[in-house]
Parts: sequence; C-alpha cells; structure tokens
Amino acid sequence: MKRQITIYCLLVLFLGTMFAAPKIKWNAAFQAYFDKYKELAITEMHKYGIPASITLAQGALESGAGKSKLAVLGNNHFGIKCHGWQGRSIAHDDDFEGECFRAYDSVFESYEDHSLFLAKRSHYSALFKLSREDYRGWAHGLKKAGYATDPSYAQKLINIIELYGLYEYDTAPAPKRKPQSTNESINKLPDENNLHSLKAYNKNFYIIAQTGDTFESLAKEFETSARKLAKYNERKKKDRLQAGEPIWLLKKQRRAPKAFKNRPHVVKVGESLYSIAQTYGIRLESLIEKNPQINERGVNVGEKIRIY
Repeated sequence: MKRQITIYCLLVLFLGTMFAAPKIKWNAAFQAYFDKYKELAITEMHKYGIPASITLAQGALESGAGKSKLAVLGNNHFGIKCHGWQGRSIAHDDDFEGECFRAYDSVFESYEDHSLFLAKRSHYSALFKLSREDYRGWAHGLKKAGYATDPSYAQKLINIIELYGLYEYDTAPAPKRKPQSTNESINKLPDENNLHSLKAYNKNFYIIAQTGDTFESLAKEFETSARKLAKYNERKKKDRLQAGEPIWLLKKQRRAPKAFKNRPHVVKVGESLYSIAQTYGIRLESLIEKNPQINERGVNVGEKIRIY
C-alpha cells in the first residue's frame, strides 16, 4: 500500500513538473513590445475592462513580441482563428495544418478585435466579473474557457506579467496627455532597433518622429501602409519628417477632446494651422472650417484658435 502511495505521489509530482510553465528570463524584445503597445492596451482596458497586463502578455506571447508569421504577415497578435470571420485571413499551422487565422490591416485592429472577441463571447463572460487587477484569475479563466490548448498557458501569462511588472498598468488611468509637437523628448527603448513608444490621445494613437524616420520606415515598424500613414497626417508619402513632430497612426478626429470645448489654442511662435492640427490630432480641413478667416490671412502669435 505504501509503495502504491509513493508511486502515486511521484506520478503527481512528475505530471506537475511536466505541465509547469518553464521559467522565463528578461528579454529585450518583449520589453520593447510592452513599451511600444502599453498605452494601446491601457486604452482597450478602459473601453472593455480587460486588464492591460493580460492583453500585453497575451499579445507578446502569441506573437513572439510581434515577430511571428501571423503578426508580420497578418498583424494578428493574439492568435485568433477565423471562427466565422468575414475579413482577410491567413493560413497557418497550429493544432492542425493550414488552419484559418484572422488577418488585419493594422496592429490596432488586432487589439480591438481581441477585446471584442473576449467581450462578445458568452464563455468568457465570467472573466468580466473579476477585478481587472486580478490578472491571475484572468489568466486561469482564459485557459479554462479554452482560449489556448497549452496546459501551461495560464502560468506562462502570469510569469510574463510578474517578470515585467505589467500588473502596474492595470491601475493606470486612461491616457489623456496632450502631445507637444516640437519639444517632446524621445523615449528610448531598451533594444537595438530603438522602436517608438506608442502614445494615446484624442481617440487615436501617435508616435514622436525621430531623426531619419520616414513614412516607409514607420509603416514597416507598425505593420501598416506608408500611403495610409501619409494620408492620415495630410502629407505625401515621400515627405521628410522632422524629429519631434507627432505622427498619427489612424485617421484624425474633427475636433480636440471635449476638455477644450471652451479653451481655444493660443498661437505660439513658429506655429501654423497644420502644426496645431497635428498637436491636437485634428484634421486640417476641420480646423480650417472652424477658423476660416484665420486660414485666409495666416495665424498671428498670441491669437486664439478654435479647436473644438
């Protein structure tokens, strides 16, 4: 009897070891990924209630820090399969050969679809009853609900979150910081490629251009189209970018955030309607519509510009 108990205990220990998530070490590529997409994950958290730590850990794990085939060719950072998807798709070997996975036009679409994928499916509904600070509960809940077949999936997420301190983002406020178009310092990331830090403002995302940046290089980094980037910023694809200027990654809004409803912008030295539009993430044509007389004669230092 004792021998049977001993064998049973050894078996339990062996199985526990076999399915335990392997220990992970700090990785510069993962850190760069988190620095790049943290504000996107925080924004999604405030829209849908999914912990930013969970979103970031899943994104990095599923996409290999944005370097997997699905991420590079399809902007799919969360390994989401088609499941009735009507959009573009990509074939990839997973549990079976040549499975159908969703493909997106940008990483932002992938993050948004990940949020909707969890929020709109009943078998994930129990997760939204948990605190968004309970990343452990979310990790185990995702595994239990069938998000991944890897038996150590939950522990892998937990290990990543704790190693990189991603839980700190679960209590972060919604991004509200206004970009400074001419003198904002460049955030250096801890990897050799010096990727840009993604920032959120006015229902959009932007980066601060660095010396040598082009729409082509930024499009490659953010897995999008150079033509689209130039169009979003009301520029030509071959235009030279100046270090320190904000470059918007999605179509700009028609007005500044609501906080500026009764707060016009006061023109500073060297500013133009275009630079003001870029600072607040407003379409230039919309800013001109709000200030037709100023557009005809040009801006003057000290005058007030309507931005809402």
